[in-house]
Amino acid sequence: MRTVEEASNAMALDGIMFEGVQVRVRRPSDYNPSMAATLGPSQPSPHLNLAAVGLTPGCAAAGADGPDRVFVGGLPYYLTEAQIKELLESFGQLRGFDLVKDRDTGNSKGYGFCVYHDPAVTDVACAALNGLKMGDKTLTVRRATASGQPKPDQTNVMVQAQHQIAIQKLALQTPGASPLGMTGLSPFMAGLPGMMPGMIPGMANGFSPAAESPTKVLCLAQVVSADELNDDEEYGDILEDMRGECGKYGLVVNLVIPRPKPSGEVVPGVGKVFVEYSDTVAAAKAKAALNGRKFGGNYVVVIYYPEERFLRGDYSGES
Repeated sequence: MRTVEEASNAMALDGIMFEGVQVRVRRPSDYNPSMAATLGPSQPSPHLNLAAVGLTPGCAAAGADGPDRVFVGGLPYYLTEAQIKELLESFGQLRGFDLVKDRDTGNSKGYGFCVYHDPAVTDVACAALNGLKMGDKTLTVRRATASGQPKPDQTNVMVQAQHQIAIQKLALQTPGASPLGMTGLSPFMAGLPGMMPGMIPGMANGFSPAAESPTKVLCLAQVVSADELNDDEEYGDILEDMRGECGKYGLVVNLVIPRPKPSGEVVPGVGKVFVEYSDTVAAAKAKAALNGRKFGGNYVVVIYYPEERFLRGDYSGES
């Protein structure tokens, strides 16, 4: 192009239909948005009028592009676009999503691209989803270009990714608390790897699921082991410690830590702590403060728990 402005305006052609074919317009792989920003606008002018020349803006122009664009490959062909978006949005809201389809049949080609509203989510989602088995397929999820934002510390990224996975797995066990409502995807999420050791406190800030409904009851997972609960004295110490810690954020009405039975009978909720606060404000403060905190050598995962299930003594998280 003759100017930076013309090159950026040409990006508005991405996704338009031309003679029955959807046009793809992309920046080169070595495009550096930070350097480009010093030369001129990097986005199309808002005053462009494609309709004046008989063109209709395509859906791809809605935002599945940019320096934090993510390639998602290895998708099972039977997954719908809505299901794929639900999976991706478990890590944060999408700014754009483009599922590549066969031009003649309209069927999925098994790959697509997405961009998150929050760029900080990008590497976490890639680390968590890349290599995930879905049926007979294995997902490939990575940044679409080598350029873009500087890569954060990879150890920290993996830690955050594993913590997010733990939250999703716990939420899927608790009807009414799922951050996704991921119809048909629960078996895949249940197969995600467990939490990595060496997790750092506070790492979950900004990465908790967005669609939870606040309640007065919290479920704290990965707090204690079954062995720690067998000893009466140790159990009493844990109960006292939890009451003291949870009481910092509001009035604790009730606190339950299910214990294993000597007979070996399975007891629902063992390893979890259930805390009922006097109001949802206190519960929200506690959730924000405790999620990702270290307690007894473990890093805590906190979700809201349905009040009606707690009140009837149901700690199973099963339907």
